[in-house]
Amino acid sequence: MAPLTLFSVLVPFLLSFTPTLSTNSEGNALHALRSRLSDPTNVLQSWDPTLVNPCTWFHITCDSNNHVIRLDLGNSNVSGTLGSELGELKHLQELYRNEIGGKIPTELGTLKNLVSMDLYENKFEGEIPKSFAKLKSLRFLRLNNNKITGLIPRELTSLSNLKVFDVSNNNLCGTIPVDGPFATFPMESFENNKLNGPELQGLVPYDFGC
Repeated sequence: MAPLTLFSVLVPFLLSFTPTLSTNSEGNALHALRSRLSDPTNVLQSWDPTLVNPCTWFHITCDSNNHVIRLDLGNSNVSGTLGSELGELKHLQELYRNEIGGKIPTELGTLKNLVSMDLYENKFEGEIPKSFAKLKSLRFLRLNNNKITGLIPRELTSLSNLKVFDVSNNNLCGTIPVDGPFATFPMESFENNKLNGPELQGLVPYDFGC
């Protein structure tokens, strides 16, 4: 199956249960997400938890099996935080240009089918979860223009399919990994942080300056 592009807030996810069980669990996850978000323009007003099938909700697209594959809330001015329920959204790929804050949930590391994660231009803080190293299908990871701190996890160097990585305009410290796909990422992907340049293995510890 071709990769799906999702949450603007774009949130696609595909579960392997039967359609009825899937839509129930998907609806529960989406309703939990809605409860965390402020929605001043009422873009989520059709999300009725009494309806079993979230495929009837606005801003949601389903496939022929009634699996939710896309949730498009891009530039919708929603704000709030993300929670562990996102671990049930198996194809979460894009979440951008809103006012989402707080820490990035470690549960996003369970989204094994994830191809593209765009969490840029929000207000995320805290560290990049090491659990992202489990996202072996990930090709695009954009976390730029947030308030993220700490080190760039060295575990991410194991993501052999990663083609684009952008953490510019954050508050990251330490050094830049040089192994795996990080050998090819341009320096623009790391600018406007507190980073101390590429890691000099054996000479400078990767957490230098943190």
